[in-house]
Amino acid sequence: MTPSRSYLLSALHQWITDNDLTPYLAVDARVQGVMVPEQFTLDDQLVLNISYSAVQQLSIDQDGVSFNARFGGVPMNIFVPLAAVLAIYARENGQGMGFGMEPGAEELMQLAEQQPPEDSPPTPSGPVSVSSKKGAGSKSRTTLKVVK
Repeated sequence: MTPSRSYLLSALHQWITDNDLTPYLAVDARVQGVMVPEQFTLDDQLVLNISYSAVQQLSIDQDGVSFNARFGGVPMNIFVPLAAVLAIYARENGQGMGFGMEPGAEELMQLAEQQPPEDSPPTPSGPVSVSSKKGAGSKSRTTLKVVK
């Protein structure tokens, strides 16, 4: 069977958006193939605002999550392999889902390990806005509330 993570991400993104909340994506920046600006990572993690008002050309598929975003005024293409997605949740209330070893997760990790390292930084693209854990001079962190 194919991994379920992309289907769950798409459904949860739609659910959060349909409830007029802001979907945030927690990312492990250490996973091979992640293309995000490193200066915005904190403890090798990054939280991205993936609402339709903050990104352009959002795509969630079996390869990963990709979109165009603006970081510090610089437009970039962002790519997050599915294995690097730690959670998706609503900014306003923390409801969402964390990922670990759901069915097919082992296959995602193997695919991420097989990808060649990405030597080039993210490339410029169209104008948008993205939020992260660490902004200029900001020390506050976004938290994730686990709902069972």
